[in-house]
Amino acid sequence: MSSPVSEKLIETGAARRRPFLEVLLVFLRLGVTSFGGPVAHLGYFRAEFVEHRKWLDEAAYVDIVALCQFLPGPASSQVGITLGTLRAGLPGALAAWFGFTMPSAVAMIAFGYGVAELGDISHVPWLHGLKIVAVAVVAQAVWGMARSLCPDRERATLAVGAAVLALAVPSAAGQIGAIIAGGLIGWQLFPGTSGNKAAPLAVHIARPFAVGALVLFFALLFGLPALAAASSDHILELISAFYRSGALVFGGGHVVLPLLQQAVVPPGWVSNDAFLAGYGAAQAVPGPLFTFAAYLGTVMGPAPNGWIGGLICLVAIYLPSFLLLMGILPFWDALRTRAGVQSALRGVNAAVVGLLLAALYTPVWTSAIFAPADFGLGIVAFLLLVMWRVPPWLVVILGAVGATIIANISWLAVPV
Repeated sequence: MSSPVSEKLIETGAARRRPFLEVLLVFLRLGVTSFGGPVAHLGYFRAEFVEHRKWLDEAAYVDIVALCQFLPGPASSQVGITLGTLRAGLPGALAAWFGFTMPSAVAMIAFGYGVAELGDISHVPWLHGLKIVAVAVVAQAVWGMARSLCPDRERATLAVGAAVLALAVPSAAGQIGAIIAGGLIGWQLFPGTSGNKAAPLAVHIARPFAVGALVLFFALLFGLPALAAASSDHILELISAFYRSGALVFGGGHVVLPLLQQAVVPPGWVSNDAFLAGYGAAQAVPGPLFTFAAYLGTVMGPAPNGWIGGLICLVAIYLPSFLLLMGILPFWDALRTRAGVQSALRGVNAAVVGLLLAALYTPVWTSAIFAPADFGLGIVAFLLLVMWRVPPWLVVILGAVGATIIANISWLAVPV
Protein backbone atom coordinates (compact mmCIF):
# COMPACT_ATOMS: atom_id res chain seq x y z
CA MET A 1 0.00 0.00 0.00
CA SER A 2 1.41 3.42 -0.90
CA SER A 3 1.88 6.11 1.71
CA PRO A 4 0.08 9.50 1.64
CA VAL A 5 3.42 11.14 0.83
CA SER A 6 4.05 8.91 -2.19
CA GLU A 7 0.48 9.41 -3.39
CA LYS A 8 0.97 13.17 -3.12
CA LEU A 9 4.20 12.93 -5.13
CA ILE A 10 2.48 10.88 -7.81
CA GLU A 11 -0.39 13.38 -8.01
CA THR A 12 2.06 16.28 -8.22
CA GLY A 13 4.06 14.61 -10.99
CA ALA A 14 0.92 13.79 -12.92
CA ALA A 15 -0.30 17.39 -12.60
CA ARG A 16 2.99 18.66 -13.99
CA ARG A 17 2.87 16.27 -16.93
CA ARG A 18 -0.84 16.62 -17.60
CA PRO A 19 -0.94 19.78 -19.77
CA PHE A 20 1.63 18.46 -22.25
CA LEU A 21 0.08 14.99 -22.41
CA GLU A 22 -3.40 16.46 -22.57
CA VAL A 23 -2.46 18.62 -25.55
CA LEU A 24 -0.72 15.70 -27.28
CA LEU A 25 -3.61 13.26 -26.86
CA VAL A 26 -6.33 15.74 -27.84
CA PHE A 27 -4.51 16.86 -30.99
CA LEU A 28 -3.57 13.28 -31.86
CA ARG A 29 -7.27 12.41 -31.88
CA LEU A 30 -8.04 15.50 -33.96
CA GLY A 31 -5.24 14.60 -36.34
CA VAL A 32 -6.90 11.25 -36.99
CA THR A 33 -10.48 12.52 -37.32
CA SER A 34 -10.26 16.08 -38.75
CA PHE A 35 -11.20 15.59 -42.39
CA GLY A 36 -12.35 18.36 -44.69
CA GLY A 37 -9.45 20.79 -45.06
CA PRO A 38 -8.28 23.87 -43.14
CA VAL A 39 -11.66 25.62 -42.80
CA ALA A 40 -13.23 22.47 -41.38
CA HIS A 41 -10.27 22.15 -38.99
CA LEU A 42 -11.17 25.54 -37.50
CA GLY A 43 -14.65 24.19 -36.89
CA TYR A 44 -13.31 21.08 -35.18
CA PHE A 45 -11.00 23.21 -33.01
CA ARG A 46 -13.82 25.53 -31.99
CA ALA A 47 -16.08 22.63 -31.02
CA GLU A 48 -13.28 20.95 -29.05
CA PHE A 49 -11.57 23.85 -27.28
CA VAL A 50 -14.21 26.58 -27.02
CA GLU A 51 -17.42 24.61 -26.54
CA HIS A 52 -16.32 21.31 -25.03
CA ARG A 53 -13.09 21.87 -23.10
CA LYS A 54 -13.47 25.64 -22.60
CA TRP A 55 -9.74 26.29 -22.82
CA LEU A 56 -10.59 29.79 -24.07
CA ASP A 57 -13.63 31.88 -24.94
CA GLU A 58 -15.08 32.69 -28.35
CA ALA A 59 -13.48 36.15 -28.57
CA ALA A 60 -9.99 34.84 -27.81
CA TYR A 61 -10.38 32.00 -30.28
CA VAL A 62 -11.43 34.25 -33.14
CA ASP A 63 -8.63 36.71 -32.30
CA ILE A 64 -6.22 33.81 -32.76
CA VAL A 65 -7.89 32.80 -36.03
CA ALA A 66 -7.63 36.40 -37.25
CA LEU A 67 -3.92 36.54 -36.42
CA CYS A 68 -3.23 33.27 -38.22
CA GLN A 69 -5.18 34.45 -41.27
CA PHE A 70 -2.75 37.38 -41.47
CA LEU A 71 0.37 35.24 -41.22
CA PRO A 72 1.79 33.15 -44.05
CA GLY A 73 1.60 29.41 -43.63
CA PRO A 74 -1.10 26.84 -42.77
CA ALA A 75 -3.71 28.80 -40.80
CA SER A 76 -5.40 25.84 -39.12
CA SER A 77 -2.09 24.31 -38.02
CA GLN A 78 -1.00 27.70 -36.69
CA VAL A 79 -4.21 27.97 -34.69
CA GLY A 80 -3.53 24.53 -33.25
CA ILE A 81 0.07 25.43 -32.38
CA THR A 82 -1.15 28.60 -30.66
CA LEU A 83 -3.72 26.68 -28.64
CA GLY A 84 -1.04 24.23 -27.55
CA THR A 85 1.24 27.12 -26.57
CA LEU A 86 -1.46 28.70 -24.42
CA ARG A 87 -2.13 25.40 -22.70
CA ALA A 88 1.39 24.14 -22.05
CA GLY A 89 3.96 26.65 -23.34
CA LEU A 90 6.55 25.68 -25.96
CA PRO A 91 6.22 21.94 -25.18
CA GLY A 92 2.48 22.33 -25.78
CA ALA A 93 3.14 23.95 -29.16
CA LEU A 94 5.29 20.98 -30.17
CA ALA A 95 2.72 18.52 -28.82
CA ALA A 96 -0.11 20.19 -30.75
CA TRP A 97 1.91 20.21 -33.98
CA PHE A 98 3.08 16.61 -33.55
CA GLY A 99 -0.36 15.26 -32.63
CA PHE A 100 -2.23 17.05 -35.39
CA THR A 101 0.38 16.55 -38.12
CA MET A 102 1.87 13.12 -37.64
CA PRO A 103 -1.14 10.92 -38.53
CA SER A 104 -1.46 12.42 -42.01
CA ALA A 105 2.34 12.69 -42.38
CA VAL A 106 2.73 8.98 -41.67
CA ALA A 107 -0.06 8.20 -44.15
CA MET A 108 1.57 10.35 -46.84
CA ILE A 109 5.00 8.80 -46.27
CA ALA A 110 3.42 5.33 -46.51
CA PHE A 111 1.71 6.39 -49.73
CA GLY A 112 5.07 7.52 -51.04
CA TYR A 113 6.53 4.08 -50.35
CA GLY A 114 4.06 2.38 -52.67
CA VAL A 115 0.44 2.79 -51.64
CA ALA A 116 -0.08 4.54 -54.99
CA GLU A 117 -0.95 1.13 -56.41
CA LEU A 118 -4.38 1.60 -54.89
CA GLY A 119 -5.11 3.99 -57.76
CA ASP A 120 -7.40 7.00 -57.68
CA ILE A 121 -9.24 7.07 -54.35
CA SER A 122 -10.66 10.57 -54.70
CA HIS A 123 -14.15 9.30 -55.63
CA VAL A 124 -14.68 6.49 -53.12
CA PRO A 125 -18.01 6.80 -51.23
CA TRP A 126 -16.63 7.02 -47.71
CA LEU A 127 -14.34 9.90 -48.69
CA HIS A 128 -17.32 11.73 -50.16
CA GLY A 129 -19.10 11.23 -46.83
CA LEU A 130 -16.21 12.90 -45.02
CA LYS A 131 -16.54 15.92 -47.31
CA ILE A 132 -20.26 16.13 -46.51
CA VAL A 133 -19.52 16.05 -42.78
CA ALA A 134 -17.04 18.89 -43.34
CA VAL A 135 -19.95 20.98 -44.67
CA ALA A 136 -21.84 20.40 -41.41
CA VAL A 137 -18.76 21.16 -39.29
CA VAL A 138 -18.10 24.46 -41.05
CA ALA A 139 -21.80 25.38 -40.92
CA GLN A 140 -21.80 24.73 -37.17
CA ALA A 141 -18.73 26.94 -36.72
CA VAL A 142 -20.21 29.77 -38.80
CA TRP A 143 -23.51 29.57 -36.93
CA GLY A 144 -21.95 29.58 -33.48
CA MET A 145 -19.39 32.29 -34.21
CA ALA A 146 -21.98 34.52 -35.92
CA ARG A 147 -24.25 34.37 -32.87
CA SER A 148 -21.38 35.43 -30.63
CA LEU A 149 -19.40 37.83 -32.82
CA CYS A 150 -22.09 39.38 -35.04
CA PRO A 151 -24.82 40.16 -32.47
CA ASP A 152 -25.97 43.40 -34.12
CA ARG A 153 -26.93 44.38 -37.64
CA GLU A 154 -23.75 46.41 -38.20
CA ARG A 155 -21.41 43.50 -37.62
CA ALA A 156 -23.73 41.08 -39.40
CA THR A 157 -23.63 43.40 -42.41
CA LEU A 158 -19.84 43.60 -42.20
CA ALA A 159 -19.66 39.78 -42.15
CA VAL A 160 -21.83 39.50 -45.25
CA GLY A 161 -19.72 42.16 -46.99
CA ALA A 162 -16.54 40.22 -46.19
CA ALA A 163 -18.13 37.06 -47.59
CA VAL A 164 -19.09 38.86 -50.80
CA LEU A 165 -15.55 40.25 -51.17
CA ALA A 166 -13.98 36.84 -50.58
CA LEU A 167 -16.26 35.25 -53.18
CA ALA A 168 -15.66 38.05 -55.69
CA VAL A 169 -11.88 37.92 -55.22
CA PRO A 170 -11.20 34.20 -54.57
CA SER A 171 -7.56 34.53 -53.56
CA ALA A 172 -5.38 35.33 -50.57
CA ALA A 173 -5.59 39.01 -51.57
CA GLY A 174 -9.37 38.93 -51.16
CA GLN A 175 -9.13 37.29 -47.74
CA ILE A 176 -6.47 39.63 -46.42
CA GLY A 177 -8.29 42.63 -47.91
CA ALA A 178 -11.51 41.62 -46.12
CA ILE A 179 -9.71 41.31 -42.80
CA ILE A 180 -7.93 44.67 -43.20
CA ALA A 181 -11.19 46.36 -44.23
CA GLY A 182 -12.97 44.79 -41.27
CA GLY A 183 -10.31 46.08 -38.89
CA LEU A 184 -10.49 49.63 -40.27
CA ILE A 185 -14.30 49.68 -40.17
CA GLY A 186 -14.32 48.28 -36.64
CA TRP A 187 -11.78 50.85 -35.49
CA GLN A 188 -13.96 53.68 -36.83
CA LEU A 189 -17.47 52.42 -36.09
CA PHE A 190 -17.39 50.04 -33.16
CA PRO A 191 -15.44 51.76 -30.32
CA GLY A 192 -18.59 52.54 -28.41
CA THR A 193 -20.44 49.28 -29.03
CA SER A 194 -20.64 46.49 -26.53
CA GLY A 195 -18.62 43.44 -27.46
CA ASN A 196 -16.45 40.66 -26.16
CA LYS A 197 -13.68 41.86 -23.89
CA ALA A 198 -10.21 40.64 -24.67
CA ALA A 199 -9.10 38.53 -21.73
CA PRO A 200 -5.30 38.28 -21.56
CA LEU A 201 -3.83 35.15 -23.11
CA ALA A 202 -1.38 33.16 -21.00
CA VAL A 203 1.53 33.25 -23.45
CA HIS A 204 4.55 31.94 -21.53
CA ILE A 205 7.16 33.09 -24.01
CA ALA A 206 9.86 35.59 -23.02
CA ARG A 207 10.15 38.61 -25.27
CA PRO A 208 13.91 38.17 -25.89
CA PHE A 209 13.15 34.64 -27.09
CA ALA A 210 10.37 36.04 -29.30
CA VAL A 211 12.71 38.61 -30.86
CA GLY A 212 15.29 35.89 -31.48
CA ALA A 213 12.65 33.75 -33.24
CA LEU A 214 11.72 36.63 -35.56
CA VAL A 215 15.36 37.34 -36.34
CA LEU A 216 15.95 33.66 -37.13
CA PHE A 217 12.85 33.58 -39.36
CA PHE A 218 14.17 36.35 -41.61
CA ALA A 219 17.79 35.12 -41.42
CA LEU A 220 16.73 31.70 -42.76
CA LEU A 221 14.39 33.20 -45.34
CA PHE A 222 17.15 35.26 -46.93
CA GLY A 223 20.17 33.23 -45.87
CA LEU A 224 19.18 29.72 -46.96
CA PRO A 225 18.93 30.55 -50.70
CA ALA A 226 22.33 32.27 -50.57
CA LEU A 227 23.93 29.33 -48.76
CA ALA A 228 22.34 26.82 -51.13
CA ALA A 229 23.54 28.74 -54.20
CA ALA A 230 27.05 29.16 -52.82
CA SER A 231 27.50 25.53 -51.80
CA SER A 232 25.40 23.74 -54.46
CA ASP A 233 24.43 21.33 -51.69
CA HIS A 234 21.21 19.48 -52.50
CA ILE A 235 20.10 19.19 -48.86
CA LEU A 236 20.40 22.94 -48.42
CA GLU A 237 18.52 23.50 -51.68
CA LEU A 238 15.80 21.17 -50.48
CA ILE A 239 15.45 22.84 -47.08
CA SER A 240 15.53 26.29 -48.69
CA ALA A 241 12.76 25.42 -51.18
CA PHE A 242 10.39 24.00 -48.57
CA TYR A 243 11.18 26.69 -45.99
CA ARG A 244 10.45 29.37 -48.59
CA SER A 245 7.16 27.69 -49.51
CA GLY A 246 6.07 27.65 -45.87
CA ALA A 247 7.21 31.23 -45.27
CA LEU A 248 5.65 32.96 -48.28
CA VAL A 249 2.32 31.22 -48.93
CA PHE A 250 -0.91 32.91 -47.87
CA GLY A 251 -4.24 31.16 -47.97
CA GLY A 252 -3.57 27.68 -46.60
CA GLY A 253 -2.80 24.24 -47.92
CA HIS A 254 -4.42 24.42 -51.35
CA VAL A 255 -2.40 27.52 -52.21
CA VAL A 256 0.94 25.92 -51.29
CA LEU A 257 0.51 23.06 -53.76
CA PRO A 258 1.32 25.12 -56.90
CA LEU A 259 4.36 26.57 -55.13
CA LEU A 260 5.60 23.12 -54.24
CA GLN A 261 5.05 21.93 -57.79
CA GLN A 262 7.25 24.76 -59.07
CA ALA A 263 9.85 23.90 -56.46
CA VAL A 264 10.20 20.15 -57.06
CA VAL A 265 8.99 19.31 -60.61
CA PRO A 266 11.08 21.63 -62.87
CA PRO A 267 14.40 20.64 -61.19
CA GLY A 268 13.50 16.98 -61.74
CA TRP A 269 13.34 16.08 -58.05
CA VAL A 270 9.79 14.68 -58.42
CA SER A 271 7.99 13.70 -61.63
CA ASN A 272 4.76 15.48 -62.45
CA ASP A 273 2.84 12.17 -62.40
CA ALA A 274 4.15 11.38 -58.91
CA PHE A 275 3.27 14.89 -57.79
CA LEU A 276 -0.33 14.57 -59.03
CA ALA A 277 -0.71 11.13 -57.44
CA GLY A 278 0.33 12.56 -54.09
CA TYR A 279 -1.98 15.51 -54.55
CA GLY A 280 -4.93 13.13 -54.87
CA ALA A 281 -3.88 11.21 -51.78
CA ALA A 282 -3.50 14.43 -49.75
CA GLN A 283 -7.22 15.11 -50.23
CA ALA A 284 -8.10 11.75 -48.66
CA VAL A 285 -6.21 11.97 -45.37
CA PRO A 286 -7.21 13.88 -42.23
CA GLY A 287 -5.14 16.71 -40.85
CA PRO A 288 -3.27 19.49 -42.63
CA LEU A 289 -2.53 19.52 -46.36
CA PHE A 290 1.00 20.73 -45.63
CA THR A 291 1.90 17.10 -44.86
CA PHE A 292 2.02 16.72 -48.63
CA ALA A 293 5.62 17.88 -48.11
CA ALA A 294 6.35 14.57 -46.34
CA TYR A 295 5.17 12.65 -49.41
CA LEU A 296 7.34 14.74 -51.74
CA GLY A 297 10.40 14.15 -49.60
CA THR A 298 9.69 10.41 -49.64
CA VAL A 299 9.32 9.99 -53.43
CA MET A 300 12.11 12.42 -54.33
CA GLY A 301 14.73 11.08 -56.73
CA PRO A 302 17.91 12.62 -55.28
CA ALA A 303 18.86 11.67 -51.72
CA PRO A 304 17.79 12.31 -49.02
CA ASN A 305 14.53 10.56 -49.78
CA GLY A 306 12.41 7.90 -48.13
CA TRP A 307 11.17 8.62 -44.62
CA ILE A 308 14.25 10.70 -43.80
CA GLY A 309 13.62 12.97 -46.77
CA GLY A 310 9.94 13.13 -45.82
CA LEU A 311 10.73 14.30 -42.28
CA ILE A 312 13.25 16.86 -43.53
CA CYS A 313 10.73 18.41 -45.91
CA LEU A 314 7.98 18.31 -43.28
CA VAL A 315 10.07 20.13 -40.67
CA ALA A 316 11.36 22.64 -43.24
CA ILE A 317 7.88 23.66 -44.40
CA TYR A 318 6.54 24.05 -40.84
CA LEU A 319 9.56 25.78 -39.31
CA PRO A 320 8.53 29.29 -40.55
CA SER A 321 5.15 28.98 -38.81
CA PHE A 322 6.80 28.05 -35.51
CA LEU A 323 9.25 30.93 -35.67
CA LEU A 324 6.58 33.47 -36.64
CA LEU A 325 4.16 32.39 -33.92
CA MET A 326 6.80 32.24 -31.18
CA GLY A 327 7.98 35.69 -32.26
CA ILE A 328 4.59 37.38 -32.55
CA LEU A 329 2.39 35.84 -29.83
CA PRO A 330 3.82 37.77 -26.84
CA PHE A 331 3.43 41.09 -28.64
CA TRP A 332 0.04 40.13 -30.07
CA ASP A 333 -1.34 39.49 -26.59
CA ALA A 334 -0.18 42.92 -25.44
CA LEU A 335 -1.68 44.62 -28.49
CA ARG A 336 -5.07 42.89 -28.45
CA THR A 337 -5.86 44.15 -24.92
CA ARG A 338 -5.67 47.82 -25.98
CA ALA A 339 -8.98 49.63 -26.43
CA GLY A 340 -8.30 50.71 -30.01
CA VAL A 341 -7.14 47.26 -31.03
CA GLN A 342 -10.21 45.70 -29.39
CA SER A 343 -12.40 47.99 -31.49
CA ALA A 344 -10.57 46.95 -34.64
CA LEU A 345 -10.79 43.29 -33.63
CA ARG A 346 -14.58 43.52 -33.39
CA GLY A 347 -14.54 44.35 -37.09
CA VAL A 348 -11.87 41.75 -37.85
CA ASN A 349 -13.83 39.06 -36.02
CA ALA A 350 -16.96 39.88 -38.01
CA ALA A 351 -14.88 39.70 -41.20
CA VAL A 352 -13.52 36.29 -40.17
CA VAL A 353 -17.10 35.04 -39.80
CA GLY A 354 -17.72 36.32 -43.32
CA LEU A 355 -14.66 34.50 -44.65
CA LEU A 356 -15.86 31.26 -43.08
CA LEU A 357 -19.29 31.88 -44.59
CA ALA A 358 -17.70 32.26 -48.03
CA ALA A 359 -15.61 29.13 -47.49
CA LEU A 360 -18.77 27.26 -46.49
CA TYR A 361 -19.96 27.78 -50.05
CA THR A 362 -16.65 27.29 -51.85
CA PRO A 363 -14.72 25.06 -51.62
CA VAL A 364 -16.56 23.17 -48.86
CA TRP A 365 -20.14 23.05 -50.24
CA THR A 366 -19.26 22.97 -53.92
CA SER A 367 -16.89 20.02 -53.45
CA ALA A 368 -19.33 17.90 -51.44
CA ILE A 369 -23.03 18.54 -52.18
CA PHE A 370 -23.96 17.10 -55.59
CA ALA A 371 -27.29 15.33 -55.02
CA PRO A 372 -30.38 15.61 -52.79
CA ALA A 373 -29.10 12.69 -50.73
CA ASP A 374 -25.86 14.60 -50.07
CA PHE A 375 -27.87 17.56 -48.81
CA GLY A 376 -29.95 15.28 -46.61
CA LEU A 377 -26.88 13.63 -45.11
CA GLY A 378 -25.39 17.07 -44.46
CA ILE A 379 -28.54 18.18 -42.61
CA VAL A 380 -28.43 15.05 -40.45
CA ALA A 381 -24.76 15.68 -39.62
CA PHE A 382 -25.54 19.31 -38.75
CA LEU A 383 -28.41 18.21 -36.49
CA LEU A 384 -26.19 15.69 -34.70
CA LEU A 385 -23.49 18.30 -34.12
CA VAL A 386 -25.65 21.26 -33.08
CA MET A 387 -28.72 19.81 -31.39
CA TRP A 388 -27.58 16.40 -30.15
CA ARG A 389 -23.99 17.44 -29.35
CA VAL A 390 -22.59 14.25 -30.84
CA PRO A 391 -18.73 14.29 -30.86
CA PRO A 392 -17.35 15.31 -34.27
CA TRP A 393 -15.26 12.14 -34.61
CA LEU A 394 -18.41 10.02 -34.30
CA VAL A 395 -20.24 12.20 -36.86
CA VAL A 396 -17.27 11.63 -39.20
CA ILE A 397 -17.73 7.86 -38.90
CA LEU A 398 -21.50 8.09 -39.37
CA GLY A 399 -21.03 10.34 -42.41
CA ALA A 400 -18.65 7.87 -44.03
CA VAL A 401 -21.05 4.98 -43.38
CA GLY A 402 -24.05 7.01 -44.59
CA ALA A 403 -22.37 8.00 -47.85
CA THR A 404 -21.39 4.39 -48.50
CA ILE A 405 -24.98 3.27 -48.01
CA ILE A 406 -26.25 6.04 -50.31
CA ALA A 407 -23.74 5.06 -53.00
CA ASN A 408 -25.19 1.54 -53.00
CA ILE A 409 -28.75 2.81 -53.44
CA SER A 410 -28.58 4.18 -56.95
CA TRP A 411 -31.85 6.12 -56.96
CA LEU A 412 -30.62 8.26 -54.03
CA ALA A 413 -27.45 9.27 -55.84
CA VAL A 414 -29.12 11.16 -58.70
CA PRO A 415 -27.27 14.49 -59.22
CA VAL A 416 -29.05 17.76 -58.53
